Amino acid sequence: MARDEFIERLRSYNQIEDVMSSYVSLKRAGRNFVCVCPFHSDKNPSCTVFTDTQSFYCFGCQAGGDVITFIEKIENVEFPDAVKILAERAGLEVPEYNGKSKSDSELRTKIYEMNRLAANFYYVCLTKGDSSAGRDYFAMRKISPQTIRRFGLGYAPNAWEMLTNFLKGKGYTEDEIEAAWLGKRTRNGGFVDMFRNRVMFPIVNKSGNIIGFGGRVLDDSKPKYLNTGETKVFDKGRNLFSYNHARESDLKQIILCEGYMDVIALDQAGFPNSVATLGTAITPDQARLIRGIADEVIISYDIDYAGQTAAVKAIRRFNEAGVKARVLKVEDAKDPDEYLKKFGDSGYRHLISKAQDAMSFLLDRNLEGCDMDTPEGRTAYLEKCQPILQSIFDTPGYPVYSAAVAERCRIPQYSLDDMIKSGNIKTKRIEKKKEWRNIRTNAAPVKDDINPDAVKFRKESGAEEQILCYLIRKPEKAALLKKDAPPEVFVTAFHRKVYEAIMENMSDSEYFSLSLLAQVLTPDEMGRISGIIARHSDVALNDAVIHDCISVLKKHKDAPPSEDISDEELRRKFSSKKH
Repeated sequence: MARDEFIERLRSYNQIEDVMSSYVSLKRAGRNFVCVCPFHSDKNPSCTVFTDTQSFYCFGCQAGGDVITFIEKIENVEFPDAVKILAERAGLEVPEYNGKSKSDSELRTKIYEMNRLAANFYYVCLTKGDSSAGRDYFAMRKISPQTIRRFGLGYAPNAWEMLTNFLKGKGYTEDEIEAAWLGKRTRNGGFVDMFRNRVMFPIVNKSGNIIGFGGRVLDDSKPKYLNTGETKVFDKGRNLFSYNHARESDLKQIILCEGYMDVIALDQAGFPNSVATLGTAITPDQARLIRGIADEVIISYDIDYAGQTAAVKAIRRFNEAGVKARVLKVEDAKDPDEYLKKFGDSGYRHLISKAQDAMSFLLDRNLEGCDMDTPEGRTAYLEKCQPILQSIFDTPGYPVYSAAVAERCRIPQYSLDDMIKSGNIKTKRIEKKKEWRNIRTNAAPVKDDINPDAVKFRKESGAEEQILCYLIRKPEKAALLKKDAPPEVFVTAFHRKVYEAIMENMSDSEYFSLSLLAQVLTPDEMGRISGIIARHSDVALNDAVIHDCISVLKKHKDAPPSEDISDEELRRKFSSKKH
């Protein structure tokens, strides 16, 4: 099967609305769909899925493209691997790729294979190995054999080269093992296992592939927890531990924990909707991952200062992502695992039912360090709460929270409301002044990394956009258009590149679609093209309009070149005239 025919078949088997609906919640909007964008902290549905062009575009962050581009971005993979994911989904066999993309894809595949082999190696070492260290640890934590099997838990032996020798025996090279972050070179030229004498926690992505590991040490060595570093398949800021299980649970509520063992204990107790970050504070990408499968998140962090501070940061991330958050107040235990051992699953369910909403948690936490029996303490508390109340001033919940703060501060609510309103006005005035100051002082043009020529040639760039849209809408006009407007009349390099790519794919294939451009354009470039198509979707483009656009480009080409003079040369000219 020819390449273009395969891409078209892949596209037809994977309708973009069907694929995207497994990651985000789509809502019908006429013939199209809208959704909250999964690629930035979006609270309103700013992303549109266009069924006629089988493309998507976010009017907020400018992400866009076809179904392949969507998979590239959402799975953090390159084009060949996005094609593989969609092919597996549709039950299709992928033709061979050539060049660098093939080598990158092969390395990714090998890392997945090595991770799978390593996970099985660690599991066997745990369950059947000579050392009982791992078994003793999980027994002490009261983790059942069934749970060990469900999570694929394992043990990395206290030896230098057991795993690397095992992988070498399977045909993998040291470079490949190092690329998977399963082994490393020593200063004296040796090659050793990355994980040693640790209980192992495999990390699985949305597609069910093992992408990395977390390892907890069993002695006093440091670090206590060691996670896989960044590889071709793993980015700790874009994944969550046990996300695969939480996603399969079909529950619209997610419990966010700090550690692997908290998640495993919760899952064993009947809470499969539990996830944990991978050794860092929650990131915007992780918040959006949760938003894709849940309407609400319960933040179940440790009760110590670090845990509660992390909860505050998490609330901010979820607020930005548009996810409702509540905070669990764990009493008489330091973390969820210990609480479950003391009070069982029923106690924990009761705890969830009493979880504080995020705003109440923040306002209560501000009481720390404030003596509310003194005017100074109440003033300090009011100052802490002011920015929080300002952020929700226009929401239905504001009167409830402002009333609580007013009562604590012993002031009339109308006085507090006036202060918050005045603060909002002042803040907006400052932001407006700052915006205008930036406009006045910023002499440099707006930067456009994708099409830098467009800033300088706005009129010509606009004409080129209309020609591109016309060509995509009416591919039958390609031969005539190429004759009237050869690529060299295009003024901006990016639009010329896209124009040539469209023309080449149209002439070489009877299966032209936007998806064919994904092979030659980056995801960001695909987003730009999708944005151009989206902005012109309701613009009438006929032969007369396109004739005028071509005239604009030809007029620019025939115009005499303008003298390009530098700022330094300009100053010298003025200096010479003064004398």
